[in-house]
Amino acid sequence: MARLLPSPFSHFITLSLLIFYALTPASAGENSGFVRRIDRRLLGLKREKLSHFRVYWHDVQSGPKPTAITVVQPPSNTSTTFFGLINMIDDPLTIGPALSSKLVGRAQGLYASASQQGVGLLMVMNFAFLEGKYNGSTITVLGRNMVFSKVREMSVIGGSGLFRFARGYVEARTNKVNLTTGDAVVEYNIYVMHY
Repeated sequence: MARLLPSPFSHFITLSLLIFYALTPASAGENSGFVRRIDRRLLGLKREKLSHFRVYWHDVQSGPKPTAITVVQPPSNTSTTFFGLINMIDDPLTIGPALSSKLVGRAQGLYASASQQGVGLLMVMNFAFLEGKYNGSTITVLGRNMVFSKVREMSVIGGSGLFRFARGYVEARTNKVNLTTGDAVVEYNIYVMHY
């Protein structure tokens, strides 16, 4: 009885089938109808860069046109930390500490008193830029702000426009505060990785 030797074509078919079956589970999991991998260059994302922005955040609670308003009062007036207080903000961001300096954006969001042991705020805000090539782009900040600490650090958790896929952190330093009115000026240094 003559023995048949496998042809090079049958080796090719066998190898192709092995590769196909080896790769099928990985690709099936990634392209299962609602998710798929894409090349970042298709979205115009080239090289990631690090930028530093310095702006002054003006929280105005007094006067006829406040930029921060209380939407939830603390449930008890016995708290020295105002625990439970929630303020909505639309605060100007300027290039200098004076409110009259050039407006480059607005901080829009809220802050809430979230600490019973000190004046600690939960900050949730978008820095919505109005100036130059950043006009219409936002940086989203989330974090803990212990108001009476010299430097407070919060996270950059995202953004939009030129700050899509942004990540980084901000450092907040109080420039000026009026304890009677609650008005404050805070210097924000934003260190953001973005494309």
